[in-house]
Amino acid sequence: MPRHPKKPRRLVVDGRVYLWTLRHSHRVLDGGRSADCRQTLTLHPQPPGSGGPLRIVFDEGPGRYVPGGFPLGSGDVGYVHGGSLNLHEPGAVRALLDAASAHGWQPGERRAVEVDGWPLLAAAVAARAGEDGPGGA
Repeated sequence: MPRHPKKPRRLVVDGRVYLWTLRHSHRVLDGGRSADCRQTLTLHPQPPGSGGPLRIVFDEGPGRYVPGGFPLGSGDVGYVHGGSLNLHEPGAVRALLDAASAHGWQPGERRAVEVDGWPLLAAAVAARAGEDGPGGA
């Protein structure tokens, strides 16, 4: 049975549990075209109340892609001429969490934190490739 796409997924990092979700949003222009696409990856430290959510946001822009589906995957984000990640993959989520932590995010923060995902992307891609970086070899 396939997983429900809106059901949070579980990720365990260094003994700490997170529930995470991925959402795509955009505006619809006249004629049905979409604009201002955005992928938002949200991680909720567990148990509830042990920390505020971390929202890692990828907004489309020049040289970047944030598709909502065909012809690219719905969870793909990346640079037109550079690295990319599929945000549906737990390893990509882990790499972004590690990169956010390396940039100062603390899982025990009580408030919601929203960060721009683009500055984290290169470190996360490097970690996924096994290069030096957060969580890398």
